[in-house]
Amino acid sequence: QVQLVESGGGLVQAGGSLRLSCAASGRTYAMGWFRQAPGKEREFVAAINWSGGNTLYADSVKARFTISRDNAKNTLYLQMYSLKPEDTAVYYCAATLQVTVVRLEKAYRYWGQGTQVTVSS
Repeated sequence: QVQLVESGGGLVQAGGSLRLSCAASGRTYAMGWFRQAPGKEREFVAAINWSGGNTLYADSVKARFTISRDNAKNTLYLQMYSLKPEDTAVYYCAATLQVTVVRLEKAYRYWGQGTQVTVSS
């Protein structure tokens, strides 16, 4: 069983930055970040394989967000730059039982409780 706890969300002005963290307990493989804006379905943001050598991003965040992990600390990160109001959402950390990166939500077995990110214009 894997437990995931996100932190680092908050309120930031457009153009600002935030770094989300996800502390994991238990063995993790590929991991990812998803987000859900009010009234919308949850969507893929970024994913990373176990070693951290392979990453995948949604087009909407490419070149602005960076996913990384520290396996020694069993922690996943999402560094977000140049934030836009449309990035406002609850951000979820998720873990799969797969080794390779995957964007499909149904591939993720474990989920955190989410952390709110609000970007003001």
